[in-house]
Amino acid sequence: MTKTLIAATLLALALPMSAIAGPIESACVKSDRKAASRSLCGCIQQVADMTLSGGEQRRAAQFFRDPDQAQKVRMSKSDRDNAFWARYKNFSETASAYCGG
Repeated sequence: MTKTLIAATLLALALPMSAIAGPIESACVKSDRKAASRSLCGCIQQVADMTLSGGEQRRAAQFFRDPDQAQKVRMSKSDRDNAFWARYKNFSETASAYCGG
């Protein structure tokens, strides 16, 4: 049992981190944007990991599939949406500066 656990841990550590895509990276790669490369999307995911919670990342990933959803959140009168939009805007600006996209 212990040997199996150690082997599984070593295998997990040996996998490249890019093999484990987050929600932003996955949505970015799947998007039809011409500039969406694996490296750019990975960079954007790194910024998302630093600035957004997991739930916020999943919510923001929806914007890649449905950009109108972003507009609805931005225009919302909800305090929850406004707080999320402030964090999303920070993420977006940081990703632009950090990733050059």
